[in-house]
Amino acid sequence: MSRTDHRNPNVSGLRPRSKLVHGGTRRSSFDETCEALYQTSGFVYGSAEEAEHAFANDGTRHVYGRFRNPTTAMFEDRLAEYEGAGWACATASGMAAVHGALMSGLRAGDRVVAPRSLFISCYWIVKELCPRFGIEAVFVDGTDLSAWEEALSRPAKAVFLETPSNPGLEVVDLAAVCDLAHKAGAVVVVDNAFATPVLQRPFEFGADVVIYSATKHIDGQGRCLGGVILAKDAKYGAEVIHPFLRHTGPTLSPFNAWLLLKGMETLELRVQAQSAAAFQVAQFLETHPKVERVLYPLLASHPQHDLVRKQMTGGGNMLSIFLKGGKAEAFNTLNGLRMVMISNNLGDSKSLVTHPATTTHCKLTDEEKASAKILPGLLRLSVGLEDPQDIVEDLDRALAEA
Repeated sequence: MSRTDHRNPNVSGLRPRSKLVHGGTRRSSFDETCEALYQTSGFVYGSAEEAEHAFANDGTRHVYGRFRNPTTAMFEDRLAEYEGAGWACATASGMAAVHGALMSGLRAGDRVVAPRSLFISCYWIVKELCPRFGIEAVFVDGTDLSAWEEALSRPAKAVFLETPSNPGLEVVDLAAVCDLAHKAGAVVVVDNAFATPVLQRPFEFGADVVIYSATKHIDGQGRCLGGVILAKDAKYGAEVIHPFLRHTGPTLSPFNAWLLLKGMETLELRVQAQSAAAFQVAQFLETHPKVERVLYPLLASHPQHDLVRKQMTGGGNMLSIFLKGGKAEAFNTLNGLRMVMISNNLGDSKSLVTHPATTTHCKLTDEEKASAKILPGLLRLSVGLEDPQDIVEDLDRALAEA
């Protein structure tokens, strides 16, 4: 007797970690173990009638690589299963996901509300791009609920936020902000890249759309670019976001989708190990004489520690380290590292560190940097999969030499 539906396994009863391995799988007639890589841009039809039926867009046939690809579809469906989303669509990068999730639902005359503490490219889309199309951009202190209340006392079309934020690790009260946003008529779009779906589930707190830079933890090995948009409501995803992506073309390549599929298999294991190591590193740095302060969500000293405990199941692998000696001390520390590498990427299996004020956020004005707490002595550390004690010793040595 053959196993039931081994080519399209049902994962509805499986636990989350198992869904990361088996979700979305569609085996071909060759019954392969590893997900197939369909490196094709187009598809053929047996007749004109078949082609006509395929373009009815009922989802039974793939018609063009820009619209969807079997490998990409497996990646989308796997993450949707794990996240609890009704709809998902992969994009060529995380910023393509941010752009598509926001601009697909905004029109001239709309208002979008966002916290000031955002990744620089996200900030640019809200601050610079939206107003070009007649969309009002309103910025608030993301940690101040009264500021959210004031901004959302008038109708708004979208709320966009990161929590924890990049690079300041500010945490937004998801449940409270989602409630305020919905009363104002806004769709809530959450960039969950730092927390990952392993440690935070924005849909459970009222978010409507969740986005990821899959380049980061989902790949986790610095191999490829990718992004994904997930919508709680399948109808909203299909009718609002999908037409925008279909016609503007920020398409994820099949090869990158295949890499991301393989990355998902170990996502929980990597993120949990990195989080445990990051907590150990944060505890060390918190008592170091050359460190003014360190921000890590699980430290009791984090300003929103209680909120973190409510909406995250772990602290993640990202740290914000404020050194007492400013830029000079920061640069000397970076140059003294032997194992931890200087890089503006994050979520990698290797530990990476950068100086945001002169790299990722260098285009901000001094006033904007100060408002987002991107100070000259700030280092952003992405903790990898090395032995935590080796990371600690490398940092300790570099700080001592600086």
